[in-house]
Amino acid sequence: MVDREPSTELGAFSSEVASAVPWAAGRRELEEAQLFWLATVHPDGRPHVTPLVGVWLDGTFCFSTGSTERKAKNLAENPHCSVITGRNVLDGLDIVVEGTASGVDDDGGRRAIADALEAKYGPHFAAPDGTWAGLGDAIRAGEVGAWRVEPTTAFGFSKGASYGQTRWKFS
Repeated sequence: MVDREPSTELGAFSSEVASAVPWAAGRRELEEAQLFWLATVHPDGRPHVTPLVGVWLDGTFCFSTGSTERKAKNLAENPHCSVITGRNVLDGLDIVVEGTASGVDDDGGRRAIADALEAKYGPHFAAPDGTWAGLGDAIRAGEVGAWRVEPTTAFGFSKGASYGQTRWKFS
């Protein structure tokens, strides 16, 4: 997959002096963020939100989860979801990616996601006593699910001297 260049527009709820955030800046936030929130929907319509680690890879958000976890069960029923990252302060850039999740079943895709997670999170994945030690190998072996979220729309909420709402639309 290749990172697609979305159309960019500044939203109506922006300060008069705000300007649209370039997609390169939004993508950089997604590449550098350490923590994300995934919002899915229970089969009965209730929302479910959970924190997780992930990587922006080849124009998609990628993560891993076990098949018995709530987010995996929800995505199996309804693949529409949102991925959120940002700062818990009134400065900086918050990102919301809306898209469709799909499981990654091919060896090359699982390997690429595991490699990217290990490269990004380092000792958390690689050290024997790391938080997720061995998870990369479990992803590669297909013992743990790997997922990609293909973006349809993303929003960048800039905060600070001016406030802006940028919409990135993926075709």
